Amino acid sequence: MSFSIARKPEPPAPAAPAFAEQFTPKLVTMLREGYRARDFKADVISGLTVAIVALPLSMALAIASGVTPDRGLYAAIVGGFLVSALGGSRFQIGGPAGAFIVLVAACVERHGVDGMLLATVIAGLILVAIGVARLGTYIRYIPYPVTIGFTAGIAVIIFASQIRDLLGLTLPGKEPGELIAKLKVLGTSISTASVAAIAIALITLVIIQGLTRWRPTWPSMLIGLMVASLAAFFLGLPIETIGTRFGDIPSTLPAPALPLLSLEKIYAVLPDALAFALLGAIESLLSAVVADGMAGRQHRSNIELVAQGIANVGSALFGGITVTGTIARTATNVRSGARGPVSGMLHSVFLLLFMLLAAPLARYIPLAALAALLAGVAWNMAEKHAFAALLRTSWVDAAALLATFLLTIFFGLAEGIVAGAAIGLIGGKLLTNKGTAAPPNTPT
Repeated sequence: MSFSIARKPEPPAPAAPAFAEQFTPKLVTMLREGYRARDFKADVISGLTVAIVALPLSMALAIASGVTPDRGLYAAIVGGFLVSALGGSRFQIGGPAGAFIVLVAACVERHGVDGMLLATVIAGLILVAIGVARLGTYIRYIPYPVTIGFTAGIAVIIFASQIRDLLGLTLPGKEPGELIAKLKVLGTSISTASVAAIAIALITLVIIQGLTRWRPTWPSMLIGLMVASLAAFFLGLPIETIGTRFGDIPSTLPAPALPLLSLEKIYAVLPDALAFALLGAIESLLSAVVADGMAGRQHRSNIELVAQGIANVGSALFGGITVTGTIARTATNVRSGARGPVSGMLHSVFLLLFMLLAAPLARYIPLAALAALLAGVAWNMAEKHAFAALLRTSWVDAAALLATFLLTIFFGLAEGIVAGAAIGLIGGKLLTNKGTAAPPNTPT
């Protein structure tokens, strides 16, 4: 006699969110839930706090990317406003990011500023297409060792790019882009180092690191730059400043304009645009996930990518560099008590006001101080503890991490990501086939 045990029917799989729900900006959601005067007050305070952090960073990141500092401000003002107004995260702050320094600088070197702007527009359109195709959910799951590897690699490149201004070196010609060639040229020019530049860089670093540790609520970057600028000005130190290298920063936004278009130019910048879009998608969704973890919320990946795409198009039309979600500024936004996207929109408004009122003062900022600021950014973004932990986790994670890290430094970001992801996938399958499950990667 045979019998069977009745099995409980499995619950139906959760239905995928409706199209309208996936593509509703968080600003609309927040307004539907009710937005009160006390929420606006909290957003004003957090928006001002983030703007104070973003002001020096935006200029420093633009200079490190091979363009004038005002293009970083345009990106934070226009792109940052659009990311917050249209995006799928309540707390995302958009603007120029350290991860893009290498890509933007290389694009400017190959195609000029106008080519970089065209690549940014195309990257924006690609991001919109990725979001509309609902691919955002998959991009978030790029293996964790790969994200740590390329972040650490970019940190090394950023630091190397600041050595010249940190030491006040005078180079015989143009600084090479490749790391080994760059270090050789910098090494042969070490005798031209400026004591004044080194002193200003050290003062800036000590102030920023000291305030970050002992007075974390104070705007350490802005205070560091102000003290360095005052010291250089009143002591008459013979060092380069924003004014001596770039002239005055405009005090208004430029009129929007399309970059020069031609099929030949589009074809030439397409690889750069694809790299911008790939990194922008990864960085923005990683930042949104960090904000989710801090605030206990859930972002919408696909509308976030659409907003990032529109923000890049908008930034380029006003002459700004590439825009993405920025982890440090987003975290600052959450910690400052932001209630929703209005905080990010106000951060852009405050930056515009700063530019309108105080642009002439920026000419006195020493480049050594900005280099010190970016050196600190590189140190913080290197994820040193996560890097060391992954080396001890498994040979698959270690191989993927090191391949991504080394290829990013010596060849390029795209090569590093592709190789690292391939090693992670193939190595994971080998371990699974042997009956040993690979340790799970943390989704980004």
